[in-house]
Amino acid sequence: MNVLVTGGAGYIGSHTVVELLESGHEVVVVDNLCNGSEVALSRAEEITGRSLVFVRADIRDRVAMDAVFAEHHIDAVIHFAGLKAVGESVEKPLAYYENNVNGTLVLCQAMEAAGVRRIVFSSSATVYGSEAPVPYVETTSRGTTSNPYGTSKAMVEKMLEDLVAADSRWSVTLLRYFNPIGAHPSGKMGEDPLGIPNNLMPFIAQVAVGRRDELTIFGDDYPTRDGTCERDYLHVVDLAVGHLKALEARHESGVAIFNLGTGQGVSVLDMVDSFVRVNNVPVPYRVGPRRAGDLPAFWADATKARDELGWVAEKTLDDMMADTWRWQSANPKGYEN
Repeated sequence: MNVLVTGGAGYIGSHTVVELLESGHEVVVVDNLCNGSEVALSRAEEITGRSLVFVRADIRDRVAMDAVFAEHHIDAVIHFAGLKAVGESVEKPLAYYENNVNGTLVLCQAMEAAGVRRIVFSSSATVYGSEAPVPYVETTSRGTTSNPYGTSKAMVEKMLEDLVAADSRWSVTLLRYFNPIGAHPSGKMGEDPLGIPNNLMPFIAQVAVGRRDELTIFGDDYPTRDGTCERDYLHVVDLAVGHLKALEARHESGVAIFNLGTGQGVSVLDMVDSFVRVNNVPVPYRVGPRRAGDLPAFWADATKARDELGWVAEKTLDDMMADTWRWQSANPKGYEN
């Protein structure tokens, strides 16, 4: 299958590219590199021994997207491209709607013009909203999102659902997942955020490797067992495999929704303690005020993905910690090395 991966030079996208290449698919990556690296794609080729096509372009550029579909025979799209920082979305909501919602609109217009109507969308568990019961299940309706990032994901989901309702030839898979962490076990690929990390795991790793002085834990007064936020942390390789299985398993038209997760909530303090224990490195931290838009706790029920896609999260929290440190210690400055 010839697969277009938008945002394929980013953290989750590049790991998914590895799984696609190892499974024999041909891959075209479109990325504007605002949150990605060409080095990640080179290492994906190195790991797999296979080549890919990279086009540096923005999915909001209709001319560029039309050219991609004209020059490459694309069978399906896995759509990652989008801004993803919760805190930043609260500060810059228009940027998130412009990039995430309008970007997907332009992508779908280009797909429609090219006759490509099969898409796997990288959505988010935040679309369930703060009022949804935990664990989240796919039959729960989208709720009231707590930040513009989550709202942009919900808007894209609704747009794709409306597209299917209008044209039954479209096949849309919505993957709702939680907090991907870890790195490729080779140590050659991992999370390398630009600037100060917005997510917990790369911040822990950068403190451990000496790039940051200390970790700030945003709030320790949440209604959880240790007062810190609880999340469903998922190994990025498991997540990448989930995208591959969703692509390969779904051939029919219509909309399908799947949660991808471990089904377990892990607190921020659990994460720090596990990293220190597994890797035997110190991670100094302090507690700061809560971060706008954060929910206290959520995790997934991924039974549907197991039953219909044959997917389960196989890697443990210790695997996530060890793989993260293998990547970060071997690449202390990320892909800049």
